[in-house]
Amino acid sequence: MTELGTRLKEARLSKGYSLDDLQEITKIQKRYLVGIEEGNYSIMPGTFYVRAFIKQYAEAVGLDADEILDEFKKEIPHQQKEEVAQSISQSPSRRKLNTRSTNRLLETMPKIIVGLFIVVSLVAFWFLYQKKMASDLPEEVEEDTAVEYEQVPPPTEPAAGGEEKPAEEAEEPVEEEVVEEPTPTQTISQGVADGETTSYTLSGTNAMNIRIEVSGDTWVGIRNAEGSEQVEDRVYTAGEVVQFDATANAYARIRLGNANNTKVFINDEPLQFVQTITTQNIIITLQPEE
Repeated sequence: MTELGTRLKEARLSKGYSLDDLQEITKIQKRYLVGIEEGNYSIMPGTFYVRAFIKQYAEAVGLDADEILDEFKKEIPHQQKEEVAQSISQSPSRRKLNTRSTNRLLETMPKIIVGLFIVVSLVAFWFLYQKKMASDLPEEVEEDTAVEYEQVPPPTEPAAGGEEKPAEEAEEPVEEEVVEEPTPTQTISQGVADGETTSYTLSGTNAMNIRIEVSGDTWVGIRNAEGSEQVEDRVYTAGEVVQFDATANAYARIRLGNANNTKVFINDEPLQFVQTITTQNIIITLQPEE
């Protein structure tokens, strides 16, 4: 057991927490908690999660996470080595992809040039044809049009002892102007940050559909106001999408283990992160329209 593992385990025992209790609090699998205490980081899903899980462990047992990470930074594996190895392993496939794309472009380039030449030729021919047709048309001779005058009958004299009745003018119906009501649009308030938690208010809509697109390994969890799990809390990999309709709850608490690898959408509108920290909580409260 390493000094870091001993320090964390002592803090856990002083709080009276078992590993099962700590698993429920942090949502970190028990085998990872054991690996942290024993200094066995090889079972972790990646070097990034070593630091993230240690930070969550320290915060759960009442320790200063940043101080712990700085004090025992020599014991914690660095993420840089893994990233370099990954980029080296991926570089050949990227070169092959670039080579294939270049070959396809070179194959299709002559076809594109021929197609553009044909289009330009057709446009030029049509333009010249229209110009020639316009020049061949004879000038039209304007004919004098006869002006017809309407004969107005002389006014009739009113009968003796009677008064002339004015002609009734037809009343034209007045068309009522239709006023189009503006389509309501949703509004997401500017987030208010408090530690690792940022709170937002959603208004102008009666729906709250959450979609989280994952571009790299990250922990994702969604809970309601009572703390009940709404989707499976776990590590999601690149390409996975987490979706949940929180309209009925009018509330959602999203836990992100690596916010840089996620994009959050509310009713298909992207949510702008206020904080740039790696591990953070996002709370969204729906204010339905009256």
